Amino acid sequence: MKNIRDCFVLNNGVKIPCVGYGTWRTPDGIDTVKAVREALDCGYRHIDTAQLYGNEESVGKGIRESGLNRSELFVTTKLKNTDQGYDSTLRAFEGSMKRLGLDYLDLYLIHWPVPAVFKDEWKQVSRDTWRAFERLYEEGLVRSIGLSNFLPHHIDNIEVSAHIKPSVDQLEIHPFFTQKETAAYCRRKGIQVQAWSPLGHGTILDNPVIKEIGLRYHKTAAQTALRWELQQDILPIPKSLNLERMAQNADIFDFNLTPEECLQITGLGETGRTGPDPDNIDF
Repeated sequence: MKNIRDCFVLNNGVKIPCVGYGTWRTPDGIDTVKAVREALDCGYRHIDTAQLYGNEESVGKGIRESGLNRSELFVTTKLKNTDQGYDSTLRAFEGSMKRLGLDYLDLYLIHWPVPAVFKDEWKQVSRDTWRAFERLYEEGLVRSIGLSNFLPHHIDNIEVSAHIKPSVDQLEIHPFFTQKETAAYCRRKGIQVQAWSPLGHGTILDNPVIKEIGLRYHKTAAQTALRWELQQDILPIPKSLNLERMAQNADIFDFNLTPEECLQITGLGETGRTGPDPDNIDF
């Protein structure tokens, strides 16, 4: 990868820009509109949102205000947990598209597997939801379909009846929570791994190992962590409302970590989860 507009290629041939701009916890309104517009000005071409974030309308407005052609952008949104199921998924998708103001979506994700919500029915609900995703894909409304926060046993359940393989699994991944086993599983399956919270909600920024490695390249800890993710073939989705940090997060293409440095970062741990356990969320 030589710049932020370089792409990974998904298993259906769709190209996805190698770094995304995340909008989690950015409330609907002027802050989100401004952030999306500034991210696009900084060179990002991959915008990630979700129905659950409540900001799809502002994300869409920011995209329109950028003046960029739709064909230049890659836009992702996610299905809210309580809208899973065949018919409810189709209705929810229509609502997301109206709020975003788009004619098609580049990537649609099931936001979470929800065993704790649907209990004994969760497996069938997941399959029915995926069947609706396949319909949206086949009708040309979505260019690629995938998952978010799905662990191997959740993906195995989808694949029991799937006709189309998931293209993406978006996971919490950062140097303190590498999810090595799930990432390796996805690679074997040809599923592109994305990293939400790629900086561990800021927990990695003061880590002496990451800071020391970054200093060798005149880079921040954040830039070093994002570069580490890219070199694992993981697509990071950083988020910042600060224009300077937004630009820094995009400036990670003029250095390469050595294999030894990557191993150092990978060895920092597996216990630093900052988000919910996918098997136990109840929202």
